[in-house]
Amino acid sequence: MKKSGISKRKVTNRFGIKAIKKYHNYYLMLLPGLVFVIMFLYLPIFYNFIAFKNYKIFMGPFGSPWNGLDNFVKLFNTPDFIRILKNTFALCFWKILIGFPIPILLALLLNEVGNRFFKRTVQTIVYLPHFISWVIIASLASTLLAPTDGAFNLLLEKFSIEPIFFMGDSKYFRGVLVVTDIWKEMGWSAIIYLAALSGVPVDLYEAATVDGASKFQKMRYVTFPCILPTIVIMLLLRIGGILNSNFEQVFTMYNSSVYDVADIIDTYVYRVGIIQTQYGFSAAAGLFKSIISFVMIVTCNWLSQKAGQESLF
Repeated sequence: MKKSGISKRKVTNRFGIKAIKKYHNYYLMLLPGLVFVIMFLYLPIFYNFIAFKNYKIFMGPFGSPWNGLDNFVKLFNTPDFIRILKNTFALCFWKILIGFPIPILLALLLNEVGNRFFKRTVQTIVYLPHFISWVIIASLASTLLAPTDGAFNLLLEKFSIEPIFFMGDSKYFRGVLVVTDIWKEMGWSAIIYLAALSGVPVDLYEAATVDGASKFQKMRYVTFPCILPTIVIMLLLRIGGILNSNFEQVFTMYNSSVYDVADIIDTYVYRVGIIQTQYGFSAAAGLFKSIISFVMIVTCNWLSQKAGQESLF
């Protein structure tokens, strides 16, 4: 009983009013991020009920009349719904299939670099694109991939290959989205794997060296199994957001000539639900996305548990 009382006092001292007064500077630094998360991630959850209303902006969310499942029926009966859903899944599928392993490979390769200066230089270079706005990246892609004077097409001409309109051809545009997303995020995504690699016990590497293991064998039989739980958790989180195809990227790069492969749920909702002020319709599409994501992450988490791997819950 005595120990229990002491532990409760420790918890109170750590998270109570005294702790807030003592570390008020840190709490103030936390406050803007906390307000942002509450306002834009948690508060909208309570207004999901407008998906079941014929929302009128001047009547407000509580004064607008209920219309049951009409918004969902309208969404599912939209002529472009199947195409948009396929585009969303396809884009996310290729981003996961190609983009998910690359940060892992990058982290494994950087972990093997012995020269600290070279390692930090490479890390800085691959981290930088994460902080560049998608607006700037879209502008760069349009310039580099321009069909007449773009650097990439000028290079193709040197090999007697006809210029390709990458930003306006449905055959190539999805690839442009995948490649630019990988280039922007691979360095940032590698940080968590580098952190996991720093926790691998040195004794395992020493034992592998004594056994005559090569660098590749150490990576395969020591490094990779040690960070596998982290990989599984990150994959589950990525699958949970499978319908989040990065609205900002697609919106800044696509155009009407590639709608057939680039128009996703988010862009369609923006174009139809927001611009045309059909807020109940856009809320229904958002709620549909959330339900699908929830089902996906619960299913994958259950499969991970059955396979004896790490799980989120």
